[in-house]
Amino acid sequence: MALTPASHRAPCPITGPLARPSANAAGRPRQRVVARSQAAASGGSGGSSGRLVLEPQQRSKLDQRSDSDFYSMPRFVHHLDANFRAQLTQLYHERIPEGAAVLDLCSSWVSHLPNERRYARVVGQGMNAAELARNPRLDEWFVRDLNKEPSGWAAADGSFDAVLCVAGLQYLQQPEAVLAEVRRVLKPGGIVIIAFSNRMFYDKAIAAWRDNSDWGRCSLVKTYLAAAGGFSEAEVVKRVELPPGGAAAAAAGGPLERLQAWAEQLLGGGGGRDPFYAVVARKL
Repeated sequence: MALTPASHRAPCPITGPLARPSANAAGRPRQRVVARSQAAASGGSGGSSGRLVLEPQQRSKLDQRSDSDFYSMPRFVHHLDANFRAQLTQLYHERIPEGAAVLDLCSSWVSHLPNERRYARVVGQGMNAAELARNPRLDEWFVRDLNKEPSGWAAADGSFDAVLCVAGLQYLQQPEAVLAEVRRVLKPGGIVIIAFSNRMFYDKAIAAWRDNSDWGRCSLVKTYLAAAGGFSEAEVVKRVELPPGGAAAAAAGGPLERLQAWAEQLLGGGGGRDPFYAVVARKL
């Protein structure tokens, strides 16, 4: 599978954002990179999938239709509110250095990276080509169903300084294998940041996630990382201090961002903010 240059910006219809469960860099040339075979990509000492954490029933989803079918319709909306996005961008600003090579897993039409930062390259993986093609921060992207192909990504061992995953881990049925692959592609000392709130496509989240508490999900992610091996003890970040005007700046992008921020403020009244969680670890 080859990485695709992020140069197509075709318009597509808008669909709704995720729901909470009721129970609980411009101007740079784009390059095409030829992928290695899965066997070559997963080779080496870092290719092990680690020990298993979940039982089969914990990996199940209420909606058992193909994920490729479910994600076939682009969703050009923010799935997390402006305050969450501002905290996430600030966390990236603090933890990811200038010039880093970044892999954005479960990506879409936005990557939440700070606009003022320049990176060596940003590669996105997701399930919808139209969303990935619209993302202005991606230099390359690829569509891949991580539930069917969790390993063997088209990336060399130790090729990224940071791997990100926002509001996506809850859908992965083989998280141990995916995080072992994250370990493989990270450089020593490289950082993984897994961020989430309590919103999800409830029927597509795995049972271990949807039937858990917020703190239980943080503990689950820490367990995944420990099982993958080769990571430092994971840190849970529940709040990131914002500079003055931070949330407003995060929402002041294009017309769609401003419209959604206005709707959030009108309907949420400031009291229904998405809780912020990020689990952070480094490759040893």
